[in-house]
Amino acid sequence: MKYLKIITFLFATLLMVSSCKKNFEDYSQNRNLPLQVPPGLILPTILNDMVAYPGGDEDKYSQYIVSNYNYYGDNKYWNGSTNLNYGTLRNVLALDKQANKLAGSENNPYHVLSLFFRSFFFVNMTAKVGDLPMNEALQGLDNVTPKYNTQKEIFKQALQWLDTANTLLGKQIPLVDINDAYYEFSGDIYYKARVGSNSAALKLWQKAVNSYRLRVLIELSKKADDIDLNIKQQFAKIYNDPTTYPIFTNTGDNLQYNYNSSYNYYPDNQTNYGNNAGRLNIAATLETNLGKWHDLRAMVFGEPARGLGFSDTSFNSFVGGKSGDDVSNLSTLSGAGSITLYNYNHYYSGYTAEPTLILSYPEVCYCVAEAANRGWITADAEAWYKKGTIAMYEFYGLKDGLNQVVFTQANGNGGITYNVPFSFDAYFNQPLVKYKGNNADGLAQILTEKYFAYARNSGLQGYFQWRRTGVPEFSIGAGSGNGGKLPRRFQYPNNEKSTNAANVTEAIKNQFGGSDDIFVDLWLVK
Repeated sequence: MKYLKIITFLFATLLMVSSCKKNFEDYSQNRNLPLQVPPGLILPTILNDMVAYPGGDEDKYSQYIVSNYNYYGDNKYWNGSTNLNYGTLRNVLALDKQANKLAGSENNPYHVLSLFFRSFFFVNMTAKVGDLPMNEALQGLDNVTPKYNTQKEIFKQALQWLDTANTLLGKQIPLVDINDAYYEFSGDIYYKARVGSNSAALKLWQKAVNSYRLRVLIELSKKADDIDLNIKQQFAKIYNDPTTYPIFTNTGDNLQYNYNSSYNYYPDNQTNYGNNAGRLNIAATLETNLGKWHDLRAMVFGEPARGLGFSDTSFNSFVGGKSGDDVSNLSTLSGAGSITLYNYNHYYSGYTAEPTLILSYPEVCYCVAEAANRGWITADAEAWYKKGTIAMYEFYGLKDGLNQVVFTQANGNGGITYNVPFSFDAYFNQPLVKYKGNNADGLAQILTEKYFAYARNSGLQGYFQWRRTGVPEFSIGAGSGNGGKLPRRFQYPNNEKSTNAANVTEAIKNQFGGSDDIFVDLWLVK
């Protein structure tokens, strides 16, 4: 009996201790804090990070705009390190983790988009610097010195992620077609905000996944014969099977950032007219070429350079500032009315100008045209070249017939409106524009139109195309900095050199002979 009392006492004591521990844990939790963040709250942050807003360095590095006033910046290219998107990629991993936890598996739209985002941001980063940590990256304190993957490995993995994303969407979309609420999907500020339903949004995301894959494959054009990558075969597989691999088919499919007049303003708008107007010009690589091609977009982007003595609607009045010129010279030319300023009515009369493109139908058209020109696919390169150009005109509201353009009056008092006639047939039959065939000249025409389509959107794509192809010819001079040389890449971030020194040093040695040189070509463009 004595032993039984002792055992009973010990059991009661253990039960009480156990009960007290449980109560302490319960009471120590802050029930005002969420235990997890819904993926729909993480998604908008990632989507916002995809945008390169107009008016920034990307516009200057791609030679779409130039500064003529030092106080607001010069036109020099970088000479050092860059920032990378690992912070955004940590959000991508958080999105994936939370979504999979809620869904109980990877069978959910957020997981699919996380594969697309991984591809998008790793490709953007490697295109800037070269080899990067990928397989061992984003492990936090578990691995603070991740080893590097080669640029080829990164591109290969990115293409695999995109292929998997397309396959998973192909399985998910039929289920959503039956029941639009089959998957929880919110926070999509691009497609779902535009079309409303989950099924319609996911169909557009599938088009974006495959259209982006075409971009990546075209950017690998110098590696087209690499049998390990199968660039040409992958491109043809997508193009020849639109049922399995749907791509953009019109401008309504564009992946784009929309502005509004309530709170989300286009960067150049009527509230900053006094800061920007007169201090920025459209760059010659864009505007002068548009003028030479008798392209009506010259009048959308710029004001006539009246100091040249031509009429307001003469294409001779649209001459941009050379990016390689010294800022003081650009200031003199701009003051004399000899180079084109921003079109005040288009940019400063309201708040929205036009959406900023992340990925567009016109770009897809030019990718297909380039692939056809190079012999990767059997397609009419000229037809796709024309489709892309017409679609880009539509993006700016331009059409066959009379088009209304508004310029500031010479005395600065209000605007003056012109109705300018335009014909696509006449445009495409000009000597500079008429397609010259599946040869180097024809390819240069496709790339020039593609460069026009990238104008003031799509991040560094205009610069990346120039680096890959040399089209169009960029302006280089004292104003470019770096002794009048244009960089071919960015240097690795300084914090990487301090926290992961051994691995970044090895990567620099393997790629560039030991010097983090901005004038040396990446594997991508060799």
